Amino acid sequence: MSLYIATLITGLSLAFFGAFLLLKPTISEKALKAFPRSQIATYILMAIAVSWFSLRIYNLTPSDFGEHKDLLLMLFLSIAIASFYFVPDFLSTRALAGCILLLSDVLLDAAFMQAPSTRLFLVSYVYFMILVAFVFGASPYLLRDWIDWLFKTSSQLKLVSGALLSYGILLVIVAVTY
Repeated sequence: MSLYIATLITGLSLAFFGAFLLLKPTISEKALKAFPRSQIATYILMAIAVSWFSLRIYNLTPSDFGEHKDLLLMLFLSIAIASFYFVPDFLSTRALAGCILLLSDVLLDAAFMQAPSTRLFLVSYVYFMILVAFVFGASPYLLRDWIDWLFKTSSQLKLVSGALLSYGILLVIVAVTY
């Protein structure tokens, strides 16, 4: 993936999500408040994260423990299946964190060895999302608390949605100027 495509898709996604939060606050609130304990979201995001990570393990090179990839794959799949039994609460939040980390790898690969001035805005956002994924993956109840905080007053919702929309538009503008 090129830096242009990575920046453009990220910017459009942020702008869409920010605009949706701003224009449809009741639908957004209902969906986001249901997300942390949603079984459907859990199955979809876990399927994506497990498939993606399994593919990453399957394509390991010998220098990255590639000769042990079958053992690593069995171990990972065992842990993924056991997570449904041992830690079912907020599993969708943990799966989302895994997807964010896997997506971050793709976006950082697109920015690798590019001029610092061109990749700065995308990479800054990606590193922020990595930090968010670590926090919410380790303590998934914090996502529920953050969602409650977000919808407590309309000014907080407008601030966050405006920030997402603005940064998304900025990323689109940056992508177009490459």
